[in-house]
Amino acid sequence: MSGWQGLFWCAVALVVYTFGGYPVLIGLLARRVRSLRPADGVRTVESDLPSVAVLIPAYNEEAVIAAKIENSLALTYPPDRLEVVVVSDGSDDGTPEIVARYADRGVRLYHQPERQGKMAAINRVMPLLTTDIVVMTDANAMVTPGALQAIVPHFADPTVAGVAGEKRVLGGGEGLYWRYESFLKRCDSVISSVMGAAGELFAIRRERFEPPPANTLLDDFVISLRLVEQGYRVVYEPAAVAIEPPSPSMLGDWRRRVRIAAGGIQSICWLPGLMSPCRGRIAWQYISHRVLRWLVTPFLLPIIYGTNLILCGQPFYRLLLWGQTGFYLAALVGYVWARQGTPPRLLQAIFYFCFTNLAAIVGFWRYVTNRQPVTWEKAR
Repeated sequence: MSGWQGLFWCAVALVVYTFGGYPVLIGLLARRVRSLRPADGVRTVESDLPSVAVLIPAYNEEAVIAAKIENSLALTYPPDRLEVVVVSDGSDDGTPEIVARYADRGVRLYHQPERQGKMAAINRVMPLLTTDIVVMTDANAMVTPGALQAIVPHFADPTVAGVAGEKRVLGGGEGLYWRYESFLKRCDSVISSVMGAAGELFAIRRERFEPPPANTLLDDFVISLRLVEQGYRVVYEPAAVAIEPPSPSMLGDWRRRVRIAAGGIQSICWLPGLMSPCRGRIAWQYISHRVLRWLVTPFLLPIIYGTNLILCGQPFYRLLLWGQTGFYLAALVGYVWARQGTPPRLLQAIFYFCFTNLAAIVGFWRYVTNRQPVTWEKAR
């Protein structure tokens, strides 16, 4: 086997493992662990329920903030143990005024005219909270009524410091991606801990919160994985659901994916201890689920195509090259179709796979060149 062939097949093997092999392995292992684990007998009666604060960071959310507050107040949790807190980070629309109208219903507003970013806003308000549990949730994510009742019992286990809810996006390539991601989170949680929570719905023991730096790009990921790094578990609760509409434009989704990728690279740089062999299963999960997907496989895809071009003098590799070319042409068709409407599901999946991997490369570049701002431009 030539050096080019070795490079080609090693790259192919890593990509196949990341997107296919790991989900199969973690799924089988989770099924095995679940079959051996006794049923959870912990039940929380109402008199034992901890106090909970629903924390909503907001920047120029006047279009959705009233609906979000109504959604939070409608959660099926004892009102005397529930607080709703909105922290407005530099909002210059009607967001603060809308939130202020709910003061007589117990909603607290912390508004700062200067915009510093979501992480700075969370760090600013967390020391002011006194509840046992803090549930962070985005302003445009509507939470199912029983979410808190599903989340809270997990905290009866002292090893659990955080609970990640399920994020659902209504349709599009994003929806397919999050169904795939939810499956991995469910399996990761059974084995040890989720490899990062989504900010749409994430609960944490208030006493375990340690403020990350204000320039953190992925607040939810860093906060949750720091808990894992400290030896705690962050578990997944699929019955606690946050429903979010898809990005209003492809450009908005692109900016979000690039930001997530840049934040992912930042997180990998900040959390090297999770890759230590001493971490055992956690290191395997973290590397397979996050490091390979954010830092390795996006760059392997062009390497696979380039080495395939070099090897295309051989009939077998020429056939593979045609297959790769057809795959990327299908992604291009999916892109054009998505600009006009909703493409078939297969084209959606192919397009979004290429879309997210290209965004990961751009996000890596933006991070290493220090061009990714902490604040973000809202999609209109």
